[in-house]
Amino acid sequence: MPNYTVDSAILTQFARWIATTAPLFCSDNKDRAKDNVIVEQLPFEQIRLDSLSDYDGNSRLGFIYQYLCQKLFEHHPDFSVCETELQLNDNGRTIGELDFILHHGQTKAEHWEVAIKFYLFHEDKWYGPNAIDRLDKKLNHMLNHQLKHTETDTFIQQFPQWQHLLQHLLLQGRLYINPFSETDIPTHCAGQLINSKRVTGFWCYQSQASQIKEKLFQLNKSCWAIGRQDSSAQVTDFKQNIIHCQSESGRFWFIVANNWPNNG
Repeated sequence: MPNYTVDSAILTQFARWIATTAPLFCSDNKDRAKDNVIVEQLPFEQIRLDSLSDYDGNSRLGFIYQYLCQKLFEHHPDFSVCETELQLNDNGRTIGELDFILHHGQTKAEHWEVAIKFYLFHEDKWYGPNAIDRLDKKLNHMLNHQLKHTETDTFIQQFPQWQHLLQHLLLQGRLYINPFSETDIPTHCAGQLINSKRVTGFWCYQSQASQIKEKLFQLNKSCWAIGRQDSSAQVTDFKQNIIHCQSESGRFWFIVANNWPNNG
């Protein structure tokens, strides 16, 4: 697969979005927020990346996101990056990969998993545009599998220098509701409090798209978080299975096939 290029201007906007956009979940107890595994208080808010080079790598949005998280950590005065994409092997077989091992301050070591996700609410569940993905499943996988790698015997034997790591999950993105269907938006998912400020997107079926009364502009994958650019093309038909776009007024929209989420 050929490498995918994202220019520095887009990367700078994306990095600023990461640094300042609240995660998908928040704490039920503000007094304990700082101790939660799920990150609520962003560590990057004062960090500005103004001299990024173009990105040339994997086209998946998660790879671009992780790359920018690494840059933000590297520019943070209180963090130092010890390991990235650290592979965990068992008898020559890769059984897991850790996003980041960081030093925070002088001595404290931390394990961070980071992800950017977009979910559409339908019949009491938050589905990804690819409906195989669901927010409850993703959260459980990250908390109960990804972050547990460092507690396994395999990890302890392979990396004895990284013991008793503090665990953190940074999960950012956007949540979408269908404005043409009445629904009650849940306050929690998999037992975690949803940040209602991140329920800012809309979605609809192709058959409902004519009810949108303003122009829509299609988003390249690298712009899913930050929104449309001057070069973004106007959407003139809705024949694609999934279209992610932004309206003239700034609203983010997913337009999905009429048989979504059962079209996989």
